[in-house]
Amino acid sequence: MLDLFSGAGGLSAGFRSGSIRFTTLRAIEHDIAAAATYAENHDPETVFAGGIEQWLKAETPPEADIVIGGPPCQGFSALGKQAQLDERNQLWLRYAETIRKSNPKYFVLENVPQFLTSVQLARFKRQCQPSQVLGAYSFQAKVLNAADYGAAQVRKRVILIGHHRDLPFPGFPATTHARFADDCHDEWRTLDDVLDGLRRAVIDIDLPRREIEAGGVMLPGAFKSSELHLTRHYEQISIDRFRSIPADGNRFDIPEYLLPECWKKHTTGTGDVMGRLNFKKPSVTIRTEFFKPEKGRYLHPTAHRALTHHEAARIQGFPDDYKWVGSKVAIARQIGNAVPIPLAQAIGAHLARYL
Repeated sequence: MLDLFSGAGGLSAGFRSGSIRFTTLRAIEHDIAAAATYAENHDPETVFAGGIEQWLKAETPPEADIVIGGPPCQGFSALGKQAQLDERNQLWLRYAETIRKSNPKYFVLENVPQFLTSVQLARFKRQCQPSQVLGAYSFQAKVLNAADYGAAQVRKRVILIGHHRDLPFPGFPATTHARFADDCHDEWRTLDDVLDGLRRAVIDIDLPRREIEAGGVMLPGAFKSSELHLTRHYEQISIDRFRSIPADGNRFDIPEYLLPECWKKHTTGTGDVMGRLNFKKPSVTIRTEFFKPEKGRYLHPTAHRALTHHEAARIQGFPDDYKWVGSKVAIARQIGNAVPIPLAQAIGAHLARYL
């Protein structure tokens, strides 16, 4: 397989953790820290740390059975336009070029749920018309919930599966978990399941002092997930606010005397801000700023702090010995942008049957 826009390697890790052996021929990632993380956990010789356009100038894509990964969603809006110099347009054109040159049997993309009803999806579909760049392919797209495949996280994403027109559409993987267990499904996994054994009281704030050379620069790392059980410095007023929020609660549970003036006047809005998780439920979607309580429902179920990087990595399905490169912010971005490994594994195992 080819892993384009590979990030930290969540898709690759999921595909390679099943019973069928997938071999990564090339992993393309422009972010140096994310590319270094991929290299630490997979064959470093496969990593191209640069943009896809740079890779295509330097190499000819090898033939592959599957192409996985998806360009940044902003690039969709440029498809179909005549502005050939638009950088985002070029990313999608280069992605299509890679599929055409590597001639895969299937390709897999992941994107946000809004993509399913977007004009951009229709534009991408036009690229699959017989006279266009991807004329040899067709695809279908569907919103899948990672919790339905064994991730301890309610994370809904569009999964697009493309296939060569000479092959039948393989369908989507059958769900294995459900909110309520039945004869065909286990119950959704909860935070209790994946955070078991981790210390709830966390004192350490800083990453270990360690550096690695990547792309000609020195970066922090590499760190195992288990070394990322780190918190932030919180002022006492923040801790007092956290203490007043119960499991499943949010900022509306904070007593008025602890509220900043702007919140006293703002009585509407999302219930996830300063929200507390619940050990008996899956997590909400892990995003790139999960370490900031003001960004969503990211308070630990019982401790008066946000999730640690270690906890977020576990929720995404990464093992404790997965290695990360970069600053705390850079690693958080890699964790939040990753495809949950249980979902990736389900997709990989499903397509393996058709290979």
